[in-house]
Amino acid sequence: MNQKERRIWLIRRLLQENPACSSLPVPKDESGHRRFLRSLMNIRMPGLPDEEFLQVQDAYLQEEVKHRGIVKLSDLQILRDGIRLWRGDITTLACGAIVNAANSGMTGCYQPCHSCIDNCIHTFAGVQLRARCADIMTAQGYTEPTGQAKITPAYNLPCDYVIHTVGPIVQGPLTRQHCDQLASCYRSCLQLADQNGIGSIAFCCISTGVFCFPNQKAAEIAVETVTEYLAETKSNIEVIFNVFQEQNEEIYRRLLQQ
Repeated sequence: MNQKERRIWLIRRLLQENPACSSLPVPKDESGHRRFLRSLMNIRMPGLPDEEFLQVQDAYLQEEVKHRGIVKLSDLQILRDGIRLWRGDITTLACGAIVNAANSGMTGCYQPCHSCIDNCIHTFAGVQLRARCADIMTAQGYTEPTGQAKITPAYNLPCDYVIHTVGPIVQGPLTRQHCDQLASCYRSCLQLADQNGIGSIAFCCISTGVFCFPNQKAAEIAVETVTEYLAETKSNIEVIFNVFQEQNEEIYRRLLQQ
């Protein structure tokens, strides 16, 4: 199958799985077709499909990753010992682990084609990631506390692992508790990476965006926590601060070059 044929096959299978969507019109243009498939994957409930579905999906997603381009750790500029800064799509980064800013349910974003990092990571990893996260949460028996972290394979992403952490949601004034919880997110991810022998980790801007943590303060906490962790533990893990907006790139560059 080529990519178009895989896309059509996956759409048909997902519509069969979800009769409530079977009457939806399937777009005919390529862009609409891609968004429709992503939407169906976003709303799919946790659970592994049959092996044929996984083979077709994996071939499709791996080809998509190649098309978007894979960024290697060696391509990124070092701004401070063991710390790099990069602006781009974290789902294209080939490193030990990338960090997902998850919600407390930990099974991804179910809003079709939402632009949040949680949605993007689950989209390009494949349905296996949601199924694995659901298994972890079922075994845990309660929602994920703010400031902790869980690790899963990355499946069809070019990194090896995804580390999921729930950052604080800021509603109203920023508090000391918000700041402590955000610092805990970074420490928990670093500890989990070291415990699993991961050599490099890429952090997104945890809790900024829809969680409303102020960008400047979030970056200050991120840089301070990571720097202290590396100094205290003598860890050799390489850290990438991944940003998507130019504003955040400027903030992190100033902090890292001080």
